[in-house]
Order: sequence, then structure tokens, then C-alpha cells
Amino acid sequence: MVKIMKNGDIMTNSLERLQKVIAQSGVTSRRKAEKLIVDGKVKVNSKVVNELGTKVTPSDDIEVNGVLLEKEEPVYYMLYKPRGVISSISDDKGRKVVTDYLGEVSERIYPIGRLDYDSSGILLLTNDGDFANLLMHPKHGVDKVYVAKIKGIPSKSELNNLKKGVKVDNDLLKVIGYNILEVDRQKTTMILELTLHEGKNRHIRRMMDGIGYPVSKLKREKYGLLTLHGMQPGNYRPLTPHEIKKMRHLAEN
Repeated sequence: MVKIMKNGDIMTNSLERLQKVIAQSGVTSRRKAEKLIVDGKVKVNSKVVNELGTKVTPSDDIEVNGVLLEKEEPVYYMLYKPRGVISSISDDKGRKVVTDYLGEVSERIYPIGRLDYDSSGILLLTNDGDFANLLMHPKHGVDKVYVAKIKGIPSKSELNNLKKGVKVDNDLLKVIGYNILEVDRQKTTMILELTLHEGKNRHIRRMMDGIGYPVSKLKREKYGLLTLHGMQPGNYRPLTPHEIKKMRHLAEN
């Protein structure tokens, strides 16, 4: 792996494929980087390169669409996203965004996927586009576990429909498993644990609306092997090398 320290010192002179280096810079995914190379949008040391087999060293200057890549070491963080925060690096309405909680991180990071504004829980952030694309790609689904408080008390047959799939706006939304954690008959509410393999936009909220039991509170409690253990809303921490390796393995298998 190409690694360049924050002060610019090169840790290794090993050759790496150009598209991999672009992806690791956080600019885009490896697949999109390959298209940019073929389309002649990439320069190495001021010369256009359009061959996918090209290899570069950490000392090479790489331009993508006329912009020189910042040479950053790949970083990986987990945030316990609070409710009422946008899963983005900026917001035109001036609302709080997830990167506001990682102000001490100097690298240009961005969230991997999204959590709704009103949802909380695990959110990963990185500057490694290849890693982000691996986790977000539908065919590389990594199991995610959510806890949802819903209005109403569905029957077992209604809950089983969640595993079969609920059709909403031409999307078939389903879970791979569920557990009933709590039933409050006085307040007519239920707390469910729901496991997704592939998550679509507002997946759980739309699915539960589809069977007539809207979600009032939603939290992502587990992502692959990652949990919120020991964390409070707004806390963040770097992923360990073992966690990074394991998350790659889960996505690739």
C-alpha cells in the first residue's frame, strides 16, 4: 500500500496501480478511477496516462481532471452519529453534519453511505474511495443491525412479511431477520431488532410504513463486526487494523 505521512515523508517506494492510488486518495472509487484513466482525464507527472496497467510511486504527481491529488495516508473512523445530524460533509441549510464531530481529523474524509437525519448509530468515514466503494456496493452487502421503535404492535404474520419483502415505490424492501425486543401494550409500541444485508434509501422507515407501523426512533447498533460498545452519541474513534481487514473480508466474501 502507498503510504505518505502527513508531513510528506514517503514510507515506501513500492509501485502501485494508478487506479488504486486514486481510489485511496478519496477522490472516487477504483472502478470510476479506471474510467477516468481510459477517458484521458488523468495525468502522471504532467503527462496524460490512459493505460490501466500503469504503476506509480508515492513520489509521482497525479492529476485527476486537472486537480493535483493530495497525498494523504488512508484513514478509517467510526462515528456514533447522533439524531438530527446530516450524513454529509456540508449542508446548504447550515445544519450540523457528521464531519463536525471529527474536527481534529486533518484528512479529507467523507461518510460511507448514509444514516437518516432522524436516525442514530454507527457511521463509517474514510478518505479511501476503494474501501468505501467496497462496503457500499450492493453485491458486497455487509450485515447491519438496527433497533427500531415502532408505533403499533404488528402480528407475527405481518412481521414475517418483512422477511418475504414489502413492495414500496417499485422497491422490494426486506430484512434477513428480526427479533422482538419489547412490547408496550399500554403505549401500543414495539421495539424490534432488524438485520439488513443490502440497505436501500430509508429502507427500514419505508418498509415499516409499508405495513402500517411507522418508525418513531431508529438506531444502527451493529455494522459487520463493529458495535457501539463504550461509545456515546457524538463519539468517534479510528478503526483498528484488524477491524479494517475484517470489514474488507466481510465485504469480499
